[in-house]
Amino acid sequence: MATKKAAKKKPAAKKAVKKVAKKAAAKKAVKKVAKKAAAKKTVKKAAKKATARKAVKKTAKKAVRKVAKKAAAKKTAKKAVKKTAKKAVRKTAKKAAAKKTAKKAVRKVAKKAAAKKTAKKATRKVAKKATAKKATARKPAAKKASAKKAVKKVAKRKPAVRKKKAAAVALPATPAPLI
Repeated sequence: MATKKAAKKKPAAKKAVKKVAKKAAAKKAVKKVAKKAAAKKTVKKAAKKATARKAVKKTAKKAVRKVAKKAAAKKTAKKAVKKTAKKAVRKTAKKAAAKKTAKKAVRKVAKKAAAKKTAKKATRKVAKKATAKKATARKPAAKKASAKKAVKKVAKRKPAVRKKKAAAVALPATPAPLI
């Protein structure tokens, strides 16, 4: 009986052992699965972090590009402003130069006109002087001629007086010095 019982018990023990072993195996399997799942989660987390970093980098790069573009735009705007300012300055300088040259030309013309005027005045003065000299030269000659005519008239009337007056007229017509 005992042997039978023992024989009966053994398979039960075996079964129990098997059950325990199955449970342990199941637990191990569960743990493995859990580990795998945890590993997957951590991998996913890490991946998410990496993608987030990438995204941050991308946005940062975009921001940097935007700022660079704005800076470039500002530079170009400044350059354009400088160019236009330079052009304006050049234009004004050209205008000023043109005005200067025009003024110089006007001055030259004015100087020439003034020179012509002065030349005309000088010629007029010279002409006046010449005419004055001629007039003064003519006056004594005319005086002398009129004196001679008068003497001749007197001589015709009175022959004795003619000799006296002729002698008087023959003297030069210079005034006597006052002492």
